[in-house]
Amino acid sequence: MRYLLGKVGLLLLTLWAAVTLNFLLPRLMPGSPADAAIAKLAQNGPVSPSTRAAIEAQLGVPTGSAWDQYLQYLNNVVRFDFGVSYTFFPQSVASLVGTALPWTLVLVGFVTIVAFVCGTLLGVLAAWKRGTWLDTLPTVGGTFASAFPYFWTALLLLFFLGYVAGWFPTSGAYGSAATPEFTGTFLLDALYHSILPATTILITSLGGWILGMRSTMINTLGDDYVTFAEANGLHPGTVAIRYAARNAILPNLTSFGLALGGVVGGSLLVERVFSYPGVGYLLYTAVVNQDFPLMQALFLIITISVLLANFIVDILYGILDPRTRR
Repeated sequence: MRYLLGKVGLLLLTLWAAVTLNFLLPRLMPGSPADAAIAKLAQNGPVSPSTRAAIEAQLGVPTGSAWDQYLQYLNNVVRFDFGVSYTFFPQSVASLVGTALPWTLVLVGFVTIVAFVCGTLLGVLAAWKRGTWLDTLPTVGGTFASAFPYFWTALLLLFFLGYVAGWFPTSGAYGSAATPEFTGTFLLDALYHSILPATTILITSLGGWILGMRSTMINTLGDDYVTFAEANGLHPGTVAIRYAARNAILPNLTSFGLALGGVVGGSLLVERVFSYPGVGYLLYTAVVNQDFPLMQALFLIITISVLLANFIVDILYGILDPRTRR
């Protein structure tokens, strides 16, 4: 119980620090959200202070002291009210995030889980069959695939499979003539558009899970309890999964918690290359346009998801390895 309460207290403290930092970071950026609109107007002549004040009022640019803004910000966070987006005015930030979040969760979340499961199992197999082709093939292949950055793999797939071969769409999450709705036709169209970005994420992330699990698994195979289990005549699969892999998976589980928490943030570079309407692409648009409300909402959602994922991993650690509760 003390272990759980300590983790909850640490979660709340970290959450407050993250919320405060989320308030400060956009305000430390140079310029103002109204500068872009004023720059366009300035092409036709000087912009008067009254015009600037009207633009800032229309966009809802924060006014008052930093402390007053901070208190108002905390109040809005509690009520999940992030205001109106400067970039997509007059759309609310909540509606924009609600539209982009499902695309990212389905694409990045599903691929991250598949990559973790497949990579971990391949890592277990490679360690158990070390020195054979079942070890060489996944480790060499995983090392080669993970050596390429996300954006480079995305560009290669986009060029050869999208533009040259013409097998897959080159942008978007669905066809221009399609209407987002829960029908078989639309779901197949969305699945078809997600193949290239999903393949990019899978290829570039699979190698890390394989190599990480293989490394820790090999160290675990030399422990006395594994040797004792083998000496008792247990089935090799039982020894590999229930004894060696269960203890070797802890470092991979930590990395999976971080990766799963980062799912909400999307894969910014991949979504940018394929113009995929997820959270990563929305975050890029918000930063470019200095959209404070949209940036703060996205940063806060990403931060909370990472903190919650880490909290869940800490609890799982306590279940899988009771020594961590001491």
